[in-house]
Amino acid sequence: MIPSRRTFLKRAGLAGTAALAGAGRPLTPSPAAAASTSTKTEIMLRGVTLATVKRGNEMSLGVKTDRGMLDVKKAEQTMKLKAPTTIDDVFEGRGSGEALARLVARAQNGKGSDALFLAEGSVEYGPCVTDPGKIICVGLNYRKHAAETGNAVPKVPILFNKYNSSLSGHRSVVKVSQEPAEKFDYEVELVVVMGRTARNVSEADALSYVFGYCTGNDLTARDLQARTSQWMLGKSADNFGPIGPYLVTADQVPDPNELKLECRVNGEVRQSSNTADMVFDCKALVSYISRHFTLRPGDIIFTGTPEGVIAGYPKDKQVWLKPGDKVTSMIEKLGTQEITLG
Repeated sequence: MIPSRRTFLKRAGLAGTAALAGAGRPLTPSPAAAASTSTKTEIMLRGVTLATVKRGNEMSLGVKTDRGMLDVKKAEQTMKLKAPTTIDDVFEGRGSGEALARLVARAQNGKGSDALFLAEGSVEYGPCVTDPGKIICVGLNYRKHAAETGNAVPKVPILFNKYNSSLSGHRSVVKVSQEPAEKFDYEVELVVVMGRTARNVSEADALSYVFGYCTGNDLTARDLQARTSQWMLGKSADNFGPIGPYLVTADQVPDPNELKLECRVNGEVRQSSNTADMVFDCKALVSYISRHFTLRPGDIIFTGTPEGVIAGYPKDKQVWLKPGDKVTSMIEKLGTQEITLG
């Protein structure tokens, strides 16, 4: 049960605050908290697991609780408390973390509030980050994956991009049947979500700029990817970047480079590895990318996939994904994502 008062850690520095859904221990802002060059308030939440809840054409912020998934927009309207009601509100600094904490606590502890909570099995999920300014992806970033595809381990990160139209959510249907391609492949990936504006940050400070992490799958049309030297065409089809269901705040993931990750197709394990096999770990990626682009709250980084992709099989063993296949991606501490190909 969430205590009656929980507060979030904001960029301005609220020393001695308590985590929303954590153990209630005192928190202090990171030493780099005042270093951001952004002119707007950047809300860095702690101890909370978020989601995007779809309601028709609307997206609402969801907060995972013991009572189910709290629909924050519905709760705000019912209880007349102003708070961020979408994940974009959080990244844009609209509202405050304290206001959100009060709203969640009142909903958790209030009588007659059951209608504000959804059973997770009934939630229609959107992508846990809905409108990133940048979707940056990293290629060949696991040693064993580079080996299985016959490539050398990169000396610097290989970067490419997806577009926002590539994003989709947990339990979504990805319609590969409408794409001009045949060789569809999976790639389970840890996704880093930025929480503060970062430019030229050091590796030592890099993770203090991270809002949280989520499960992703960098779906790929291999025939389109290989058509030219640029990978974008094979990576950016509609819904080819499912993320979620959850966005887990960074404090709940002490070491993002010691996480088990797995991908299954129709229940069969295809990928099973650990983020420890990354060539460039999360802090190295954030630092490197920030030397080339300004990273802003809500920007996301797909950090690469481990071995086990179909493209790494002998050619006579390659059976590509097809309509009807169910792809399940799991990352330790971050949850399980399921999608169906249509």
